[in-house]
Amino acid sequence: VASGEVAAAGVVLGPAGPLSAGRVAFVFPGQGTQWVGMGARLMDGSPVFAESMVECAEALSAFVDWDLLEVVRSGSGLMERVDVVQPVTWAVMVSLARLWRSVGVVPSAVVGHSQGEIAAAVVAGALSLSDGARVVAVRSQVIGRVLAGPGAMASVALPVAEVESRLSDWTGRLGVAAVNGPSATVVSGDVDAVVDLVARCEAEGVRARKIPVDYASHSAHVEAIEAELRDALAGVSPQVAEIPFYSTVECGPVDGVGLDAGYWYRNLRQRVLFRETVERLVGDGFTGFVECSAHPVLVPGVQETVESVGGGVPAVVVGSLRRDDGGLDRFLTSVAEAFVAGVDVDWKAVFADTGARVVDLPTYPFQRRHHWAPQTDGTASPVLIDDQAEPEIDPAAGASGLHAELLTLSDTEQLHRLLTVVRASTAAVLGLESAEAVDPERTFKEQGFESVTAVELCNHLRLGTGERVPTTLVYSHPTPLAAARHLRDEILGRSAQDHALSAVPTAVVDDPIAIVGMGCR
Repeated sequence: VASGEVAAAGVVLGPAGPLSAGRVAFVFPGQGTQWVGMGARLMDGSPVFAESMVECAEALSAFVDWDLLEVVRSGSGLMERVDVVQPVTWAVMVSLARLWRSVGVVPSAVVGHSQGEIAAAVVAGALSLSDGARVVAVRSQVIGRVLAGPGAMASVALPVAEVESRLSDWTGRLGVAAVNGPSATVVSGDVDAVVDLVARCEAEGVRARKIPVDYASHSAHVEAIEAELRDALAGVSPQVAEIPFYSTVECGPVDGVGLDAGYWYRNLRQRVLFRETVERLVGDGFTGFVECSAHPVLVPGVQETVESVGGGVPAVVVGSLRRDDGGLDRFLTSVAEAFVAGVDVDWKAVFADTGARVVDLPTYPFQRRHHWAPQTDGTASPVLIDDQAEPEIDPAAGASGLHAELLTLSDTEQLHRLLTVVRASTAAVLGLESAEAVDPERTFKEQGFESVTAVELCNHLRLGTGERVPTTLVYSHPTPLAAARHLRDEILGRSAQDHALSAVPTAVVDDPIAIVGMGCR
């Protein structure tokens, strides 16, 4: 920490200062966050989370023939059923929201995506816990019984207008189901049509993947269950929300009274206007977004949306847990990520009954000097070079400090300097022991990156360079070496024409060089 090393293992860093406007929205995603065992470790580590899960289990017991806590702890095959996975996911999201509130992070609004709106409505106070359990349990049972089989969904990394133009070959069989961000669109429809679309996108170099569901939400398929859903959910009694509920059906805040049976049908049938609703939140002054889920699937879309409409206003977008990393330590890391970005956290509540105490900082500044032992001849040892030691850059110095340093270096040294930053940040995000484990010329995807870790890397690089690094960096510049070149060009304002005048060597490590001369003399 003293050295200013951004990628220090186990340390969460961020810019100083409070969150702009101080308004935080809780985000609740739809299906796709689930993994076997999610919530089990957190129930053991957090009494607050465990108590909420018990309450959710009691609420669900009136509508299901399985036990929530048993399914979570056993990781049974029941998690493959939509009528199990949706209620379990709902309970985990509701309980994570309570855990965030217990550490002092209180939402000023909630927003949900598809089935995530059910959890959002409960957290907002628009639905009772019992009514929330009824909606998620009964509706998923109808989906599994009637809709499962002929439908499918896929995500495509393109703007919605481009996706819509590609769907003309499947008119009436495919449609846009959700708009999650500026370049994140979900389609749904017939299985074979979805498979064909994904294959065509991949052949054209467009990122696309089939979502692991066997039904087509937010499509004409859903119309087959309208009458049954309206009848089954007729007993739901919504009320005025205590926390503003931003509807992704209506694209804005609603009072909660209208979240009746008809609303929950439309929530399943209509397009999810998630991007537009996040834009509305940003316009209303929200700069903090906390995704309450077992795996953050909406963080990339929210981050990209905020960047596209936020006008450069600092914002924070964080998740809660990660796939196969769902303990209290992971949650507290997310809390720390929110805190260093400006979100208020009640640390007394976090450390209650742990024996932790506040200590004073050193009364003198860190000198950042090396004190090498003398060699046998009495001279000082040489300073380490190459990958063993790098120039220290104070993150607070921002882009101007790094820009000034780069101007003193040759092209090769500039690239080496930025590649070191990229490799160190990559190692920190992936949890590797050192930057040496990061291959400069292997793609980020090959080295284990997905959408969430891509966002994390961009956040690391923003802090380390002071530059506005796009969330699409790992896709548009798919290797650490390519990313380093991009950062250098952005920092120094170099253009494509500059590269035509100055070829950059591919070797960026100062390996020993032997010059051998041959001749007749």
